[in-house]
Amino acid sequence: MPFSAGIELPEPHRDTTRKIIHIDMDAFFSSVEERDCPSLRGKPVIIAKHPRKTGGKGIVATANYVARQYGIHSAMSAYEAYKRCPEGIFIEGNFSAYREASLQIRDIMHRYTDLVEPMSIDEAYLDVTENKLNIKSATLLAKNIQQDIWRETRLTSSAGVSYNKFIAKIASDYRKPAGLTVITPEQALAFIHQLPIEKFPGIGPKTSKKMHELKIYTGADLYQMEQLDLIHHFGKAGISYYRKARGIDNKPLNLQRERKSVGKEHTYFQPLTSEAAVLKELRRLAKEVEAVLERHGKQCKTIVVKIRYRSFETLTRQTSFTAPIRDSADIYSYAAELWDKFGQVDREIRLLGVTATKLEPVEHQLISLFPYHL
Repeated sequence: MPFSAGIELPEPHRDTTRKIIHIDMDAFFSSVEERDCPSLRGKPVIIAKHPRKTGGKGIVATANYVARQYGIHSAMSAYEAYKRCPEGIFIEGNFSAYREASLQIRDIMHRYTDLVEPMSIDEAYLDVTENKLNIKSATLLAKNIQQDIWRETRLTSSAGVSYNKFIAKIASDYRKPAGLTVITPEQALAFIHQLPIEKFPGIGPKTSKKMHELKIYTGADLYQMEQLDLIHHFGKAGISYYRKARGIDNKPLNLQRERKSVGKEHTYFQPLTSEAAVLKELRRLAKEVEAVLERHGKQCKTIVVKIRYRSFETLTRQTSFTAPIRDSADIYSYAAELWDKFGQVDREIRLLGVTATKLEPVEHQLISLFPYHL
């Protein structure tokens, strides 16, 4: 018998009155490099330190579309990228150039609306329900924004247009590069239902694996699930999954998006029961936090570790330091130290989290930034 048998929850309302655009720059970092150095065009460009210079360490921030034909993608190790494409051109990355281009793009967006929510250096949501040009067609506005970006920066972007942030973001990734995808309220459910579950923002490899175990492979499969069953299997996130399968995302744009912390955490369906497993996960979380810090051009002065035991008791501890850090080895070192002082592996670990706080910008440095999915 399903967990939800005999219980009903009210159906959430689907607001279809807004007009939302998601702009996602195409292979942003490598596109800036190719623009500034035309001889790179047509060659595989990889934004990462060359593994021969780092002893095989480092990760790929992003790669251009030529390099992607070799199976190279963001978050891949630089060493693996080199094995797949030895002739690839590795570039550490020039954050000042990326930031300058990002500010140009942001200025263009603000010509159309003040309701702009930056998600990272290379993507943003725009609410154009009411806009400065009094143009009713969000599709026309998206085209104009893409054309302005190209004309003024010589960089291409992809755009998604719909009635909420969730669908607009999926749509912007649907036809890349330089694509424009419009999903009307009438088309939304059919569009969502044909999507593989892995395409849903916020559903990563671990969650998709769990969904596959529940026979959920597409948006249509997710739509068939009862809300209480999803809550039972996925906790609070189950509410979000239920609503997204119905095209519901009524969240407004966040216009005060100054990032105060960067955190990554994972819930383990099979609790961690050994010291080695915990340290391995902390090292992985540290790399994920480093990637986001670099993506946003930030460094930190405090590391926080979150531990949830099988009993659901949750412990949070932090440590601060004078000199700011962003390297995963340093993040891991502080996280492992906190674990050593306060963790208890014999209680079985259900969740681990690592968060970097007290953020400050990285200025005047060449850094290899984590990729943008635009």
